[in-house]
This record gives sequence, C-alpha cells and structure tokens, in this order.
Amino acid sequence: MKVGIYPGSFDPLTNGHLDIIHRGSKICDKLIVSVLSNPSKTSLFTVEERVKMIEDSVTAYDNVEVDHFSGLLINYARERNADAIIKGLRAVSDFEYEFQMALMNKKLCDEVETIFLMTSNKNSFLSSSLLKEVAKFGGCIEGLVPEKIKEAVYHKLK
Repeated sequence: MKVGIYPGSFDPLTNGHLDIIHRGSKICDKLIVSVLSNPSKTSLFTVEERVKMIEDSVTAYDNVEVDHFSGLLINYARERNADAIIKGLRAVSDFEYEFQMALMNKKLCDEVETIFLMTSNKNSFLSSSLLKEVAKFGGCIEGLVPEKIKEAVYHKLK
C-alpha cells in the first residue's frame, strides 16, 4: 500500500489545499493530511480546531486520514510508514524552499520520496495567510474556503 503524507499548517484549510488533497488521494492508496504543530508560530486556529475542520471537509474521501505532528516531518513520515510526501506548489518561490526541504528529507531518509503537485490556475494566488488578511479587513473570502471554514474564520477574527 502506498502511503502519502500531505503536511501543512492549514491555518485555515483553503480550497487550494482541498484541490491537492483530491489529487493526492488519487495518487496514494492512503493519504494522511497532517497538521504541523509549531509552537513558535502564532496560529488563528488551534491544532485540534484545524484537524476537525479538515476532517469535516474530507468526508467524501475514503482513503484520507487526518492527523497532526510536531518535530521533523521525515521522522513523522517514517513513524507512519509513508512512501511519499505530497507538497503543493503555487509559484517558483514555493519551489525553491520546497526543493531544499525535499533534498534534506532525502538525505535524512532515502526511502521517502517527495511529490510536487502544481496548484490549479484558479488557486494559484491563494494562501492561508492572504486569506486571513483579507478576512481581517472585511474582504470577501467566499469560494476560497469551504463554507463552514469561512464562518469559523470570520468568527475567530471578531
């Protein structure tokens, strides 16, 4: 069985993330969407809230599991017996950082591959940070996140 991990902060999950989940679920027998717990980073939502929002958003996928981790991704990948790490790329700037991370992960564990998926055109501008900034200043985030997440974002920012 091919196991893939799609890691991220997902603060919050966007439709761009859902696109990568959809496509990654077709590549892997099992896809683990895993929320990174990073105590040095200030998040809008707790890890538990993010896990729950993702779980609620991926119910249509029988082969998708939601989890969380802290520490090195490659150690987590080994613990979960992953064959691949799935990463979404929006721009060249994403590639430079993710390429460096993929090479380090390969150095630390040669058995786990990194698979890059290019974002769809309609989501190429979308990031959780930009989405939160737009919502914070009263902008419309309709169609950028699932409806329940949209409501949660506006509620948290009040």
